Amino acid sequence: MESSRIKSVAIIGAGAAGAAVAAAFAAEDCFDKIRVFERRETAGGTWIHDPDPTPLLVPQPGALPTKIDPPLEAPRDLPTTAPPSSQERYEKTPIYEDLTSNVPSIAMSFSDARFAYGPFVPHWVVKQYIENYFSTHRLDSLLVLSTTVEDVTKLPSTPTGLDRWSLTLRRYDPVAHVDVWWKEDYDAVIFANGHYSVPYVPKVDGLEQYIQKFPGRVIHSKSYRSAFNFKDKRVLVIGNSASGHDITTALAKTATRPVYQSRRSASRWDGDKPPPGIEWKPIVKKYLPDGNIVFDDDSVLSDIDTVIYSTGYKASFPFWNSHTNGGPIWDYRQNRLIGNYLHIFLRDFPTLGVVGIPRTLTFRSFEYQAIALARVFSGRNAIPLPSKEEQEKWEEDRWKLVSRERRKFHDIPWDNDETVAYLDELFHLAGLPLLSGSGRYPPILDERTRWAIEHVKKYPEPDHDEDQEEENHRWTMVDPTSYKDSLHFI
Repeated sequence: MESSRIKSVAIIGAGAAGAAVAAAFAAEDCFDKIRVFERRETAGGTWIHDPDPTPLLVPQPGALPTKIDPPLEAPRDLPTTAPPSSQERYEKTPIYEDLTSNVPSIAMSFSDARFAYGPFVPHWVVKQYIENYFSTHRLDSLLVLSTTVEDVTKLPSTPTGLDRWSLTLRRYDPVAHVDVWWKEDYDAVIFANGHYSVPYVPKVDGLEQYIQKFPGRVIHSKSYRSAFNFKDKRVLVIGNSASGHDITTALAKTATRPVYQSRRSASRWDGDKPPPGIEWKPIVKKYLPDGNIVFDDDSVLSDIDTVIYSTGYKASFPFWNSHTNGGPIWDYRQNRLIGNYLHIFLRDFPTLGVVGIPRTLTFRSFEYQAIALARVFSGRNAIPLPSKEEQEKWEEDRWKLVSRERRKFHDIPWDNDETVAYLDELFHLAGLPLLSGSGRYPPILDERTRWAIEHVKKYPEPDHDEDQEEENHRWTMVDPTSYKDSLHFI
């Protein structure tokens, strides 16, 4: 891709992924215009803490983002102003008071700047880190804050065949109390909007009626902020991922014991029996009109005050104009980007990129993805992208692999060396910067970083030496062979 073809780049999202993209594209020093659009009032993405989660989101069992996070209809004849929209946009974050990072700081932070301390830092350190990263790299001048991208539409191709994009933008004016709408066009767009906004609650027999009959009793973990809000309450937590584990452990100190935790299967940090104050239950089979909850083993819980669903999120791209762009960008049945190559390129849209989708080394992987995109979009990549046919074959082969191994398309395990192979592929695609210094290059995954990933863990392991655990308090050393995958908790 010739550098003369792309002069303007729009980046959607100013979280960690957006910071990585902004740094990589700015370093190329060949783009005339780079803008980072962020709907919140500051950079930080999902690490911005909203102490007040109200109004609480009402769970909609089985509902996908296409239904509950639809596009916002723009006024005609832009630019213009309009009454403020009241549609739910899922802007608030899921950060709870005692949340800390799950990945050792040496592996989670960007290669050119470490966290203030570690190994597992509280959420406010991560948020400050992202803000400071924009400032110290002089990227804050690229930020367009409190601005939501409401529509991304592909424009007719130029005579050179270059796809260009029209962005419909909205910003609330707090003085005039109106929404200001306008459009801007760009040669390329990068989606770095994250995927921890739209919560997902699975369908369960009777759950919808249960939610209607007992308003406020069922919430998603996105609305959880502190265990003290549930003091002396009888609580059932659904799910045992990282957040489910955090929440259940915290509730055991404040809620009525036992705190019930519904698990589909054991997590890597579960022993043969639950910790004190916690009782494990199988998955919920049915919610009854009288308030009782029936589990797969036909056991029944009565008088539950709160059910907290810690069942994750679904990727949402409400700004993607499926109608004009020829179809959706995300397959919710297969839970993956449609037509993707290496999880970041889209073969039908060569001037569109996505950063932050794969489940792997979070910030560090964002850096690799962003640099690879920047090198390709500047035309300075070391090796060319494969043909569309080869990219399609890559996608088909990967789908066969993950289907055979019964895992998600965008999950990239560490312990089978898939993460290293993936980052190595991006490393060689990007290549080195110019002799003049223009452009960044992917960092090496040195021995200290790899050692931390495999040995420094946030959660204690079953049968772990108690004296060592007491000594290390909030983090622990474990034998990596006790994990199926060292990055399972991301």
